[in-house]
Amino acid sequence: MRFEAVWFRYARRAGWTLSEVDASVEPGSTVVVLGRNGAGKSTLLQLAAGVLRPVRGVISGRPATIGWVPERFPADQPFTAGVYLRHMAGIRGVTDPHAADRWIERLLLTEHTGTRLADLSKGTAQKVGLAQALLVPPGLLVLDEPWEGLDAIARTLVPEIVTEVTEAGGMVLVSDHRGEITALPGAIHWTVSEHGVHAATAPQPERTDEVIVELAVRREKATETVAQLRAAGHRVLRIQDPDDVRGGPSLAGPGRDQEARAEWESR
Repeated sequence: MRFEAVWFRYARRAGWTLSEVDASVEPGSTVVVLGRNGAGKSTLLQLAAGVLRPVRGVISGRPATIGWVPERFPADQPFTAGVYLRHMAGIRGVTDPHAADRWIERLLLTEHTGTRLADLSKGTAQKVGLAQALLVPPGLLVLDEPWEGLDAIARTLVPEIVTEVTEAGGMVLVSDHRGEITALPGAIHWTVSEHGVHAATAPQPERTDEVIVELAVRREKATETVAQLRAAGHRVLRIQDPDDVRGGPSLAGPGRDQEARAEWESR
């Protein structure tokens, strides 16, 4: 996907919010959008998602399937969380009747399926917004400050989901003032300013004396354990549910079919 000499402003006589944006996103890449408040980060993301159109220039190569999560999910709608997600699955042509339920479970929304969207907390509404964006595997996932209001455990899921999208060949654009995703291996930083968009590969911290440790925990404790490992400064390399293993014995070993396995790196 490419931005070619893109300019944007919100009104004919207003100043330019973005000017002369030339940048590209390759399949399988993560772009972290940085910049001061008011620099135009959200505008850039909305242009990428197709929510806004450039006043000048063109955006080419946008994938057919786009997942878009705005900074604040529009929760003033007459649905419960469960009805909304299942309805969105139908609108998006999802034929798997369990697709919405899988995201409801993974994003810890089960107890909120019967709650009206307008009655959800901001963090829970954000998770509903994230779930609807992932009902169909996106070729482009656009996340505008996706951590706003999320609890510590739920925040660990966002980098995992980003990695899954890019490993499947999709592209991810995400604004991140918390610095929770900036260190993903291979991430590209776009810094938005009045001078346009400057792209640079994120520097990776030097690592020495590392050891990889495999840890097996009960499935219901997996998300909490990953959050604790990351909070302690460890890098989680892989999370494996033994039920997802095909063509071989459970990775968790005999008698551990209720365990999930995580590989993590200790420094």
